[in-house]
Amino acid sequence: MSTKPIHAPILFPVVDGELQIGAIPVSRLAARVGQTPFYAYDRQLLSQRVAELRATLPAGIELHYAMKANPMPAVVQHMAGLVDGLDVASGRELRVALDSGMNPANISFAGPGKNQTELTQAVAAGIVINVESPTELQRLAQIGKTLGLTPKVALRINPDFELKSSGMKMGGGPKQFGIDAEQVPQALALLKQLELEFEGFHIFSGSQNLKPEALIEAHDLTFELALRLAQHAPSPVKTLNIGGGFGIPYFPGETRLDLAPVAANLAARLPAVREQLQGAAIVIELGRYLVGEAGVYVCRVIDKKVSRGHSYLVVDGGLHQHLSASGNFGQVIRKNYPVTIGNKAAAGLPTEQVSVVGPLCTPLDLLGDKMELAAAEIGDLVVLFQSGAYGFTASPTRFLSHAEPVEVLI
Repeated sequence: MSTKPIHAPILFPVVDGELQIGAIPVSRLAARVGQTPFYAYDRQLLSQRVAELRATLPAGIELHYAMKANPMPAVVQHMAGLVDGLDVASGRELRVALDSGMNPANISFAGPGKNQTELTQAVAAGIVINVESPTELQRLAQIGKTLGLTPKVALRINPDFELKSSGMKMGGGPKQFGIDAEQVPQALALLKQLELEFEGFHIFSGSQNLKPEALIEAHDLTFELALRLAQHAPSPVKTLNIGGGFGIPYFPGETRLDLAPVAANLAARLPAVREQLQGAAIVIELGRYLVGEAGVYVCRVIDKKVSRGHSYLVVDGGLHQHLSASGNFGQVIRKNYPVTIGNKAAAGLPTEQVSVVGPLCTPLDLLGDKMELAAAEIGDLVVLFQSGAYGFTASPTRFLSHAEPVEVLI
């Protein structure tokens, strides 16, 4: 019996030759679910990640979960009991957040195109709205008058720097996200004229970063920018959300983010920042880092074929259910997610080079390209790791009208 993970980035153990998900063999879990494909999330891994993060980060840092990474209601319910707040990106996510029991004062709403209905729902719920433009400020003030409420707003800032080496740059240069840093003084002057409650700033510069030195530089620049902008604020800053950007390893050659130097820098900087911001709460908002490694996508081999000397495993899942694993969710050069044959995960089994493809009528439906996997047969289970974030809800599930996958929290 082996309980050693398959390789360094993978958190799921192998016991008696079979991958375990939530201490359940994958074949038994597939039988319980009653269908493939499905997503499975391990609640113990979710809790463990939050606990490890809290043990590493300096005391007093508030931790918020960005629901866009995985808005499954059961996952959100679980995370709401572990973190200090939730961030939503739509009216539907807002309803899931409110149903979780999280205090509305600890829920925030970010997104560059919130519609009138969503803004009204947010004001009525009493959550904090991260404002992305002067127009949104004016809309919120009008909604507040109509409802007889004072909307709580923070300004989302498009900083004048970027998070270097990030998988997705969310700040620096022209962006649809937030208000350009140089325009913030004018936006704050407008806010002061309106019947709005100022909460603070949200400064998010990038995501999926594995380099501590890049995160440290971004944090330093974020604090400097926040202190500079606070001089123009109509009232003291109550909350400074410095975003997230913590990445997880997906591809060969990537190593896990070393948080120790990031935490040390935060610990050194926070006392002075808090003193200058009069005790403002400092928030780190994370999505992928909290849930990404705690999930897998499981599909079944429905055919095996050879075309001009190359072997293919045809599975019942594909890019319509896991777009990011197909390489069509922002990858410039396609790379394989970690993949295994879940019911044949023991070391030393015969292997073969195969490509894992889905059932769709497009060559883009590729889940694993020329991978060395255990020799599989029809009926075996293919497991894609690092699938807890930006999986099901980030995929074009209506494409070719296939049935949707099941999601389970184990």
